[in-house]
Order: sequence, then structure tokens, then C-alpha cells
Amino acid sequence: MSSNRRPRRIVPAPEHPLAAPSSGRRGFLRRAAALSGGALAGGAGVAAAGAELARNLPPNVPEWSRTLGAPILASPYGVPSRFEANVRRRESPGLTRTPHSSVSFTPLQSLFGIVTPSGLHFERHHAGMPEVDPHQHRLMIHGMVRAPRIYSMEDLMRFPSVSRVHFIECGANTGMEWANVAVPTVQYTHGMLACSEWTGVPLSTLLDEAGYDRKARFVLAEGADGAGLTRTVSMAMALDDVLVVYGQNGEMLRPEQGYPLRLLVPGVQGVSSVKWLRRLEVGDQPWNTREESLHYVDLMPGGKHRQYTWIQEAKSVITTPSGGQVILDRGYHEITGLAWSGRGKVKRVDVSTDGGRNWRTARLQEPVHTKALTRFRLDWTWDGGPALLQSRCMDDTGYVQPTYRQLRAVRGTRSIYHNNAIQTWRVDPSGEVSNVQVL
Repeated sequence: MSSNRRPRRIVPAPEHPLAAPSSGRRGFLRRAAALSGGALAGGAGVAAAGAELARNLPPNVPEWSRTLGAPILASPYGVPSRFEANVRRRESPGLTRTPHSSVSFTPLQSLFGIVTPSGLHFERHHAGMPEVDPHQHRLMIHGMVRAPRIYSMEDLMRFPSVSRVHFIECGANTGMEWANVAVPTVQYTHGMLACSEWTGVPLSTLLDEAGYDRKARFVLAEGADGAGLTRTVSMAMALDDVLVVYGQNGEMLRPEQGYPLRLLVPGVQGVSSVKWLRRLEVGDQPWNTREESLHYVDLMPGGKHRQYTWIQEAKSVITTPSGGQVILDRGYHEITGLAWSGRGKVKRVDVSTDGGRNWRTARLQEPVHTKALTRFRLDWTWDGGPALLQSRCMDDTGYVQPTYRQLRAVRGTRSIYHNNAIQTWRVDPSGEVSNVQVL
């Protein structure tokens, strides 16, 4: 960054009932502004707090430099700093009738790069999170196979493994925004999204060992949770890049991510990546189970339901600045966000600061993986006037992320799933950023 550029100063706005409190880099900047008598400082209480904390600012020697720190293994499993306690998954109140069949949202606004920490990966459960004993867990493969198999975890971990970076996005991500603005922050508009490095065995390897029938066209995956969740996966996908996964970001899966075993179907709505995987049945037709007949279907104009729309199409969102944040200073800022496509790699991301009238091409952070999140960045000088921030993704198949007008012309406004329309954040002259929709 050249020396004449001013550093970014973005903080959360006063909290909305659904908004995350100040945290991470934004929270730090907010506290720093208060200490220095900046835009957010006010009142004798703040001044007193600033005077108290200023003793740790240069040229003084801070208190933590004048004593021993915590010993080795103060925490046998590393955890974030207590100052980052507000960077966490959050539920949306009233979204579901029970917390056992609900969602927690990833704090996209507080993350860097493309890999989501395992402890911040969004959750979606249908009957709560089971506690599965890996020593008693088994995976059964049967149906149209020559030699049915039952594998222990030890058996599966003896197979040659692969590690790949892929995103998982719930089919209902951004689903609350179909008809109108419903939630204030990017954590709630797009937070049913995460990206990890996954380690496991290609499903094609296990199907080959079981001797699958070449006439088979589908695989049914079943989980070991109380819902016995089942999903149909096409054989074409199963033989391509589907993994039977036990590792996430270099360690075993977290319980809420399917420990000890899950399916990973890259680029496809998250429900197909069945967690706590216990059974794979090979067949010649889809099963039309509950979660693919009554749920995870698209309500089309005219009242028809469309099934088996697996692919998560190209999509992007600006995460900074985004709803609930406040820009404190005019001048240089870096606009940054995430883009992804279930069909392949992100090829290009364009960014607009005037609601789509003019576009500039953003920088893509390397490496750009297939069916993974891609970080984009754009330099922006804010003049203090109103702005409408948008991002538009194009993938390597040529697909371009649609506007709301384009998407609604095909899908209407009564859907829940597969909303990949362009997101707009409005920046007011006050610096406050809010969620709006531009057709």
C-alpha cells in the first residue's frame, strides 16, 4: 500500500437486534478511536476509560510487558484470544421452531482469506448433533454392488487419502432475502457458507471396491443423526469429485460437522453433503425422500416445485464494508469479499460503487481453487458521499451472477432456495452501511 493511502477504519454500527456486536479488527478500531478521542469517543465515562487504558500506549511500557505471561499448555487445545470472543457463530431468532433443527451463521465479516476456522463453520442440523463413538461407527455400502461392504473408521483411514479445499453452502443461504430486505448484516444474509480443507477417501474408490453395477445412476446417502437424513446423489457426481471425509482443516471433523464421517459433494447445496454418514445405497433411480420431495425444492412461478437443483450457482458478496459497519474516515479503503461457484473456478469479480452503473474488475487472491471460496479485493477512495456497493461474479463456464430483476424474472419471489442475486450495501454520508436491494 502506498504511503499516501489512509488505513481503513471501519467499525460496527450501533447494534440491530440481529447484528453481531463489535468484534475482531472492527472492534479493535472502535476501541482505538475512543482512546484517541476519535469520532466514536464521547462523554466523561469514555474519557476516563481512555485515560485508564492509555497507560499501555507508547511511549509507556504496557503492563503485559512487565510480567510473566501464561505458561506453556495454559490451554491444551488452542482457543482464540478473549478479545475475539464476539467473533462467533450466531442463530437468527425465530428462524426455526426448535434449536435442534436450526442454523448458526458464519461471521463472514470478521474473517480473512478463504478458509473458515472449523469452530466458525456454519451449522445446519435436522435433529440436533449426535455424539457418535468412532470406534462403533460403521459405513455400509450396498444396493447395486457386487460385494457389499461395511467399513470401520480404521478401515477407511487405511485407504489412500486426498485433501481438497471446497466450500459448503446451504441451499437456503440468502433465502430470507428473496422478496425484500430481511436481515441487516452479511453474517445473516450470506453466513450459511464456509470453506475448509477436507481430507478423506474419494467415493469412487469405495464404489470400485464394492463393484458397483454400471447400470446404476444414483447413490443414496444416509446420516446417523436422529433425523436419519437422506439425500440422493447422482452417480456422475459420485464418480467425479465426491469425498467420504473424516478430516477438516488438518484435524478430525468437528462434531457439528459430522464427526467422525461425512459426505462432501463439492459445489452442491450443503444438505447433500450428509453428516455422520452411515450408509450408501447404490440404485438406478432417485429415492425422492422427504428432504428432496417436501424440502430443498424450488417453488417456481405458477406454483410448480422443481426438484434436484443441486448446483450452487456463481455468487459473491462484499464482506467489508458491509451491513452493520460504519466507515469512520473519508479517503482510501479496501473493498473485499468472497466469490464462489458450484460449477468450477471463479474467473472474474467486478465491483460497483454506484449500484451497478459502472463496474471495475477486482483483484483475485491466489490460489483460486475449483468449487472453493475466492477472496477478491478492490481499492476505493470514499469521498464521503452516498454509495451503493455491489459485487458480480463470473465463473469459468461463462455464467454471470444475476441481478434481483433477472433472477426474479425466472424464479419469482416466493422461493427459499438458491438465491444468488447480486447483494447491495448502501453507504450513507454518515458512514453507516446498511442492507438494501437494487433491482
